[in-house]
Amino acid sequence: MLTGKTVVLGVTGSISAYKIPNLASALVKLNANVEVIMTKNAENFITATAFETLTKNRCLTETFDRADVSEVKHIAVAQRADIILVAPASANIIAKAAHGIADDMLSTTLLAAKCPVMFAPAMNVNMFTHPAVQDNLKILENRGATVIQPDSGHLACGDTGAGKLPPEKTLLDYILKEIAAKKDMAGKKVLVTAGPTRESLDPVRFITNHSTGKMGYAVARQAMLRGADVTLISGPVDIAPPPFVKFVPVQSAQELFEAVKNSFEETDCVVMTAAVADYTPAETKREKIKKSDDGSDLTLSLKRTTDILQWLGSNKRKGQLVCGFSMETENVLENSRKKLLKKNADMIAANSIKDEGSGFGTDTNRLTLITGDNVTDLPLLSKESAADRLWDALMKIQ
Repeated sequence: MLTGKTVVLGVTGSISAYKIPNLASALVKLNANVEVIMTKNAENFITATAFETLTKNRCLTETFDRADVSEVKHIAVAQRADIILVAPASANIIAKAAHGIADDMLSTTLLAAKCPVMFAPAMNVNMFTHPAVQDNLKILENRGATVIQPDSGHLACGDTGAGKLPPEKTLLDYILKEIAAKKDMAGKKVLVTAGPTRESLDPVRFITNHSTGKMGYAVARQAMLRGADVTLISGPVDIAPPPFVKFVPVQSAQELFEAVKNSFEETDCVVMTAAVADYTPAETKREKIKKSDDGSDLTLSLKRTTDILQWLGSNKRKGQLVCGFSMETENVLENSRKKLLKKNADMIAANSIKDEGSGFGTDTNRLTLITGDNVTDLPLLSKESAADRLWDALMKIQ
């Protein structure tokens, strides 16, 4: 995902520096070139050897290193960097960066950088909330830097409050959002639905399906990485929503429909990956349905739910795109083409639950992308790669 990208990690003096080797390792596993710059105070908490072992690059601590005169280090590193993350960012480095002080390897590199720069403050709560620190952070933000807000909780000094360095995954998410993909969807507002719906029979039972939401969440995540403003409307699933998206949880098909209607007008593109119930109980019992004493069968009365894809196709304005998903067990192409025309959709992404590696609960999918004049069969791909191919096709329609 990060092949060809250089990530520079600036590490300053904080107990939370222990988290950064894990971040460096995660970046290396994504094929990034990781270069680490440590301040003198950082060396009190972690060793350069740890980073060198993980990144296979020399950890930089000195502005003037006579052992390597092949390049001016702070300039060369700044030029190679696709992004710089300072984490943990001490009050000292924040002040230096805000006021242009360049008296060590990290601060001089920051001053020479043209790439995106992020700061993840980590310090005592009283230091973090001090007006001087807050003013310096605002200066950095006004210049275009990203400030990753610290978590709140019990701090190493014994105080409680804001100042904890966020988890490594959060820091990684910020990096990926910035450099993992080209921002060819910047300015687009997209709506993605995902997961199953639950249609309540009574306070205990409900009708649902096997959807896990993995495909829809991948579609939302890839759109976010490509710069889109994403709203994800999801039925109940066991996976966390992607970061940096507007998340709207729902339960029933009717709730999903209402949420879609509320967001549709300002949306450029809708991708309906949700497995929406076609039928819902005609009546939801207020009390638990009891077994019959005579052993007789139970007959349920069901009514049709609103056809959300049909509604979208009937109400879309010129320039809005609507993409539906079609999960079939037979006649995949024929049934999906009928769906495309009947729903007035711009694209149907079809797949068969019978294909190996495809369908509910898998990490892969094999999609067939169907438009009015084209059919594209994709190979078996990870759901993230399949989502990217889906967005590639949709962007061509626009």
